Amino acid sequence: MMFNPTRDEARLFLFETWRKRRAGELLTPLEDLVAQLIEKHPEYHGLLADPDRYQDKDYAPEQGATNPFLHLMMHLTIEEQISTGQPHGIRAHFQRLAAHYQSEHDAQHRMMECLAEMIWQAQRNGTAPDASLYLTCLEKQ
Repeated sequence: MMFNPTRDEARLFLFETWRKRRAGELLTPLEDLVAQLIEKHPEYHGLLADPDRYQDKDYAPEQGATNPFLHLMMHLTIEEQISTGQPHGIRAHFQRLAAHYQSEHDAQHRMMECLAEMIWQAQRNGTAPDASLYLTCLEKQ
C-alpha cells in the first residue's frame, strides 16, 4: 500500500476524507481517489458521516459482518496495484475481469476475494503475503 496506517489512522483518514468531500473542501489526489471509492458505496455514507459512533466498532467476519473500513482500504490497495502494475500481471487480470463483469468496480470486488485469501494465508502461516498465490487465485476468477 501507499502507506501503512494503524487501524485508527486508516479509519480517521476515511472519516476525514468523507467529511471534506461532503463539505466541498479541497482534497489531495489520494483523498479524491478515496472519496470516489466511498461514493461507489452509498451503504457506507451514513457510517462514515458518524465517526463518534463507528471509530471503534469491530466487525466479526464469523458473524458475516463486512468491515466497511477494510473493504474501502482493499479497494485502495487494488487501485494502487493497478496504477503501479505490481504485482506483475495485475493490470491484465483487472482488464480481463472488468471486461467479463462489464464493471471495473465488480472486477475489483472479485480481485478483493483473492487479495483477502492471500492476506489470510499469510496471517495463518505467519509469512509474508505471497503474490503468486494472489495471481493464481485471480487466474481462476
